[in-house]
Amino acid sequence: MEAPFGPTFSTVAAGAKGDAHYNLLFSELSFFLCGSVSSFCLIDTQVLHYALLHVNFPHMFSAEGSSTYKQHRRTPSSSSTLTYSPRDDDDGMPPIGTPRRSDSAISVRSLHSESNMSLRSTFSLHEEEEDTEPQVFAEQPSVKLCCQLCCNVFKDPVITTCGVNKCPVDAAKLTVVVNNIAVAEQIGELFIHCKYGCRATVAGKPGAYEVDPLGCPFTIKLSTRKEHEASCDYRPVRCPNNPSCPPLLTMNLEAHLKECEHIKCPHSKYGCTFIGNQDTYETHLEVCKFEGLKEFLQQTDDRFHEMQLTLAQKDQDIAFLRSMLGKLSEKLDQLEKNLELKFDVLDENQSKLSEDLMEFRRDASMLNDELSHINARLNMGILGSYDPQQIFKCKGTFVGHQGPVWCLCVYSTGDLLFSGSSDKTIKVWDTCTTYKCQKTLEGHDGIVLALCIQGNKLYSGSADCTIIVWDIQTLQKVNTIRAHDNPVCTLVSSHNMLFSGSLKAIKVWDIVGTELKLKKELTGLNHWVRALVASQNHLYSGSYQTIKIWDIRSLECVHVLQTSGGSVYSIAVTNHHIVCGTYENLIHVWDIESKEQVRTLTGHVGTVYALAVISTPDQTKVFSASYDRSLRVWSMDNMICTQTLLRHQGSVTALAVSRGRLFSGAVDSTVKVWTC
Repeated sequence: MEAPFGPTFSTVAAGAKGDAHYNLLFSELSFFLCGSVSSFCLIDTQVLHYALLHVNFPHMFSAEGSSTYKQHRRTPSSSSTLTYSPRDDDDGMPPIGTPRRSDSAISVRSLHSESNMSLRSTFSLHEEEEDTEPQVFAEQPSVKLCCQLCCNVFKDPVITTCGVNKCPVDAAKLTVVVNNIAVAEQIGELFIHCKYGCRATVAGKPGAYEVDPLGCPFTIKLSTRKEHEASCDYRPVRCPNNPSCPPLLTMNLEAHLKECEHIKCPHSKYGCTFIGNQDTYETHLEVCKFEGLKEFLQQTDDRFHEMQLTLAQKDQDIAFLRSMLGKLSEKLDQLEKNLELKFDVLDENQSKLSEDLMEFRRDASMLNDELSHINARLNMGILGSYDPQQIFKCKGTFVGHQGPVWCLCVYSTGDLLFSGSSDKTIKVWDTCTTYKCQKTLEGHDGIVLALCIQGNKLYSGSADCTIIVWDIQTLQKVNTIRAHDNPVCTLVSSHNMLFSGSLKAIKVWDIVGTELKLKKELTGLNHWVRALVASQNHLYSGSYQTIKIWDIRSLECVHVLQTSGGSVYSIAVTNHHIVCGTYENLIHVWDIESKEQVRTLTGHVGTVYALAVISTPDQTKVFSASYDRSLRVWSMDNMICTQTLLRHQGSVTALAVSRGRLFSGAVDSTVKVWTC
């Protein structure tokens, strides 16, 4: 926002609100700077306090103290003029304990002179760099063009806002936003008297001037004063021939030169000692021995000047080269230090690599010994016919789902694979002939979390809390059952019964054609039932850190296994072992007869979401799927990982096996087929 001309104050009655209001008024002051931003240091805080009191509490000051403009008249032949000066320090002081201000603090050096100049000093030489000049206006300037702090006309008016430089009022930071061109132009149009037509006042008060009737009579615009004063006939100058000549005015210089007795020969710099007046000067040039050599001397001077310029340029080049040499030396030192540091690191790494190599060789030797021992045992038939060349490879990928695949189920009779996904659909894949999607089953309103087959019926459980019954022959929906109050997490069938797991509950359903009749609800579970497996006459359920074993015929819990490493996410049962995968990357193994834990398998670095088993008369393999995007193959004969399968681009969440083949579903929305 553009500030108004001059300072702005909030006026109040004297003593209305005491010191608190005075401090607020002091902080609310907005102003135009009288000089450039760098002149902040010329205005101190005490002066600003005094100025604020002077504006807002005038009754504290005398009538003389409030006077800002003083009139001065010319002689009868001249017009009346005004001189603009700071308030008189002696005119009045506030009755409170405000520190006394000084002229040097309240005035701005760039606008007013602080010396008493006599008539003689008016004609003294003014140096170009002097920035204090008398300023007498032909007419009284508008108050809007004056600073109420120092009572002077603005020199470089600007609009400021809080930002960088310190405000002399409240020490807040200020940034010059933009020059106030409108005020600057108005000030530039004010008429003033030429400084060579002004003199110090008779009273001799510092910084006060009046019109000199003997000086320059011109009035000029403030914006053009430099041009006029540079060529003013009343400008004091020195005689170019001899500084000891009396001071001159520009208008008198030409006449003085004709009479001056101190004219020197133009060749004095070469040794000519002639000094005389204008008449003898012309006679001397005819006989001066240097005049005949003028052209040679001029050429010599020019050549000498060129050599000086060349020498100065060479000096600059040398300084630049020295600077560059210094920088190059510093950079070279830095490079040497970096190189030494890298050599140290290289030596350290080389030593470490040597130690690692020796360790690796020792490990390799131990592995060779172990392999020799295993081969000997294999040849003796102790471990059966284990084939180390039986490696699983990815043979293909089913692509079609629009979301993560959460469950898989195989219908062996027709070589069909069913996959359930976050896209709320079930896809039917041909795994024997076409290897394509046969149909997409739609019916659920939530994520499909579980699939199970009993006879020629497919059962699907979903986050919509329902179980849908599908006819596998026609691939049509034949029934929908509202099964739980929470998502159906897992399904398994056995003995013509369907078991469904949800939050803290397992429901047992009798399968009657396409209908499901609730038979019983198994309780005593303290968390989500994420894993259900039926094997022979037992049902295995995983909930939190507990595996419960139920008798399928009596539907009673007959044993409880406690786990560690987080909640149970998956269960598999072999002929000899119970296997479970947990949230914290572990796979626990129990003996199926003694119910004693025999091993904990490690290797995954993510939750073990699914387990599957492939058994042959010779060996048993367990497959594990994990959040770490990998599948692992475990030999249950010696409890070691024989292979790690890496192909999925997301967490592997589901497994199914059929005819020696392994199917894996993942968060990357694909189903992959693995075979030996």
